[in-house]
Amino acid sequence: MTEGQVVGSFVVPVHPHTVLAPEQNEGWQRLRDAFDIAAQTIKDLDADLLVIYSTTWPSIIGHQIQSDPNPEWVMVDHDFHDLGSIEYSFNIDQDFAHAWDDANRKRGLQSRCVNYKGFPIDVGSVVALTLLNPDNAIPAVIVSSNMYANRSETTVLAKSCLDVIKAQGRRAVAVTAMSLSNRMFTDFINPEEDKIHSLKDDEWNLKILEFLKQGRLEDVGQLSRTIQRQIRVQKVVAFKPMWWLSAMNGNRNDLSGEVLAYEPIHGAGGAVVSIDPTPSGAGDKEYDEDDVEYFHGERGVLDTIDESDDAEDVTVTEQASSGPGLWEPTQAEGSVNTDAAPKPVGAYPHARRVGNMLFLSGVGPRQPGTNAIPGGPIHDENGEPLDYDIEAQTHAVVNNVKRIVEEAGASMDQVVDVTTFLVDMKRDFKGYNDVWAETLGKIGPTRTTLAIDALPTPIAVEMKVIVHLGE
Repeated sequence: MTEGQVVGSFVVPVHPHTVLAPEQNEGWQRLRDAFDIAAQTIKDLDADLLVIYSTTWPSIIGHQIQSDPNPEWVMVDHDFHDLGSIEYSFNIDQDFAHAWDDANRKRGLQSRCVNYKGFPIDVGSVVALTLLNPDNAIPAVIVSSNMYANRSETTVLAKSCLDVIKAQGRRAVAVTAMSLSNRMFTDFINPEEDKIHSLKDDEWNLKILEFLKQGRLEDVGQLSRTIQRQIRVQKVVAFKPMWWLSAMNGNRNDLSGEVLAYEPIHGAGGAVVSIDPTPSGAGDKEYDEDDVEYFHGERGVLDTIDESDDAEDVTVTEQASSGPGLWEPTQAEGSVNTDAAPKPVGAYPHARRVGNMLFLSGVGPRQPGTNAIPGGPIHDENGEPLDYDIEAQTHAVVNNVKRIVEEAGASMDQVVDVTTFLVDMKRDFKGYNDVWAETLGKIGPTRTTLAIDALPTPIAVEMKVIVHLGE
């Protein structure tokens, strides 16, 4: 048996208009035509499995995997029932569903299979399978989108799926059923008056599509955090599929993409995009997120958004996992702060510029937006020790330092002095030192490494950095 692989990936919209009423709007018809192109592409790829990750099947307790071999029912959309109903009868790969469930557990995830007659299939999955696999020739599997899963958990979910694809020698197509912007009109509109809800949504949709066209899946996954802050709408569910799709393709930025259609559906941004795993030739770009293999139960999801435009500069905004409250960085003359770095655990800035010198506050490995700790925390909420990866934590610290330094308009080559704090010198010095050698060691700043008793959050390493900005 040859080793399995993902032979293609697609982003598709979730609303029923493309199935039930494409003729009512030229844009809806263009999306329907794009679905037809995608269906033919999948057939030409000789795919033998469709893996659907749908944002319209939310779950709370772990991830749910559809394992009924032949779910049959009639789908009526909650909002657009006036358009009619979609009868469906799908071909679900029951064996793959159970194998994926087993693989999830091996990697530390909570999941379970769903096999109940009459269990409703969500609208996104119904639309995707109806149009991408109209004759049911290709078996499928559907997985839910856990509302509280962070990037690490979503990445591990994809890796579990890849484990089974490779073990079974499958030619799989990964499909994310999602909107781009998902702000919809709250009143019914005439079909011919459909448009993207706002200019801001349209601008961000086009930026996402630009990245997808370039095959930059990993960059789209990271861009989602910036978008979430800019449009001030919680997008955590809608962007999980981009995290998942990126991981299904090895967190790569060098694929080939084609936008087959982009149109509004009742104000939301709908797109059909084809992603070819063939390298684009542009060269892979930097991957600066933690590359997790197992899920350890830590969730941070995304930052809480302050909805007031005149919020105080210094406010506690949320609680760090197993640690103190997180603060907005302070603003003072010379302060340098960035949303690309994790929030402080006290009233201080990320960095401060004094003359031609930049002094960074202590920088740890927590991930901006999620507060996840790459490599896992050093202890649980009860203080019980946990296994963790010091190399992953150290890489994350260096990446956070880089983000702050670049926000100041400097580069890592200008770092002149680093003081590192290790919670367990005996256990962690070698791993930390190896990462240093391949990152900061190549730059050559002076270094002092100290053993300390603890850090404010359950992390193993922190760095205090000084940068010379030049004349």
